[in-house]
Amino acid sequence: MSPLALLLIFVATIAAMEGFAYVMHRWVMHGPGWFLHASHHRPRTGHWEANDLYFVIFALPSILLLLGGVQWNWGAWATAVGAGIAAYGAIYLGFHDIIVHRRVGHRYVPRSRYMKRIVQAHRLHHAVETKEGTVSFGFLIAPRPEALKRELARRDRAGVRAPVTPAGRAPRH
Repeated sequence: MSPLALLLIFVATIAAMEGFAYVMHRWVMHGPGWFLHASHHRPRTGHWEANDLYFVIFALPSILLLLGGVQWNWGAWATAVGAGIAAYGAIYLGFHDIIVHRRVGHRYVPRSRYMKRIVQAHRLHHAVETKEGTVSFGFLIAPRPEALKRELARRDRAGVRAPVTPAGRAPRH
């Protein structure tokens, strides 16, 4: 295969992974896989959470394709797809775990409209602590925050986390 064809496969894989991630997040993680993902919608008590197993699960196809392409003669296409999945995983790690959830300390402050939009959309996703009623399941493509807020209001804020006071406790009513 030509280098250009491999580059196109690599880029197309990254783009397709956003759709795959949306489907998995919406209908698996917030469906039968909630038993792992629920930990991600609660305050973390340690460095790791059960949801982190998804990172390992989703890395397996990338590892298999990279091995197949490099070691088992499946073809360069397998290497390009495996590398595309790995690249999406790296983008996800940087955006989701580092920028949004600050699992690694940093001083980055989103300034562009795009970064502000996807960070706020993901935070609105986490405003809901239940399996149902959540909005915004994508990671790199997200609806406008105003639309997400309207949708949460339309649902009467079902499952929305109680506001946290400066002392870190939900206010008493």
